[in-house]
Amino acid sequence: MSKTTQPRAGNYVQQPGGYRAFIPKPLTPDFPLKIDRDLQVLLSAADRAIGRLDAATELLPNPDLFVAMYVRREAVFSSQIEGTQASLVDLLEFEAETAQARKDKKIDVQEVLNYVGAMNYGLARLNELPLSLRLIREIHCELLTGARGGHCDLGEFRSTQNWIGPSGTSASEAVFVPPPPQEVMPAMGEFEKFLHDETPMPPLIRCGLAHAQFETIHPFIDGNGRMGRLLITFFLCWRGVLQRPLLYLSDYFRRHRQDYNDKLQSVRDQDDWEGWMVFFLEGVRTVSLQATETARKIQSLRDEHRDLIGREIGGTASGVVLLDHLFESPLITVNQVARVISRSYPIANDLVNNFSKLGLLIEITGQRRNRTYAYAPYLSIFDERVRPT
Repeated sequence: MSKTTQPRAGNYVQQPGGYRAFIPKPLTPDFPLKIDRDLQVLLSAADRAIGRLDAATELLPNPDLFVAMYVRREAVFSSQIEGTQASLVDLLEFEAETAQARKDKKIDVQEVLNYVGAMNYGLARLNELPLSLRLIREIHCELLTGARGGHCDLGEFRSTQNWIGPSGTSASEAVFVPPPPQEVMPAMGEFEKFLHDETPMPPLIRCGLAHAQFETIHPFIDGNGRMGRLLITFFLCWRGVLQRPLLYLSDYFRRHRQDYNDKLQSVRDQDDWEGWMVFFLEGVRTVSLQATETARKIQSLRDEHRDLIGREIGGTASGVVLLDHLFESPLITVNQVARVISRSYPIANDLVNNFSKLGLLIEITGQRRNRTYAYAPYLSIFDERVRPT
């Protein structure tokens, strides 16, 4: 691919309202991206990192549990980019219906729960539908129903102008104005064609180009950032790059938020697709390596704690059953333990006390009744603010 002198991203066009909106050019199979040696090396490194992640995940005793926690973590980070304050522990408390679940964070947690639901819904639907405008609309409904922004034409591409900028700014004062509403459907039609085109192109390159294009079109009134981040995972799973949905870039985008915004804007203002792709591929490489290390830590933690239970509690079947359950639901009460191990409350309480003495569980409510316990050593792998004893 060679770089041309013609704008590849699109052009700003003056609108009747006195502002300029950006009209993106369609992405094409022969998109003239300049892949120099440095970009090629980074692409290869990102591909290798994804391969190692898939291999490492296969070593886990139950990879689906690892996926479930990663989906939750992604939901929290992606929602935090949009201003949601809920943490991973807040989400788990609501899922576990604990007494500690805070009503003042109900709306924030609902947005995170919606993200988890949208992710799971989209992955399930990919078994029935290709990644398409129809599926994107369906996922948008799942993402915003009952949450903030839930009044914004769920599952429908926008019919009014939107823009990006500080709260209270007008379109003429905005940092960026996406295409006017009459241009949205044609642009999304071309976007779908690009996703489905079979002309050879490295999947990570196609994915990176598509993400930037989606964010530039900004096809919905609300939820575009979350949808764009979801589409990265959906595309890579749909194309078979990932065997399991474990590559989530929201934390990388969150940590490098200004760079993320600047790189996308440089595509529009300076036609710098190469700079964006370097940023995107570095994110893929970095996040893949981090997720691989997380998988290694989880395997080591499980082996260590199984051995600990065997030595200190006598390797009881109930202890192993509880430990395995904690990898799925790391917050738990004594009543829930009793149901998990199918034993009486006193026996469950004794087991929880033994786990607490071993540092496997910590009590997080500070209450005399209805206490909730956290599997802190496991949670700390996903949330650095949680400290194991």
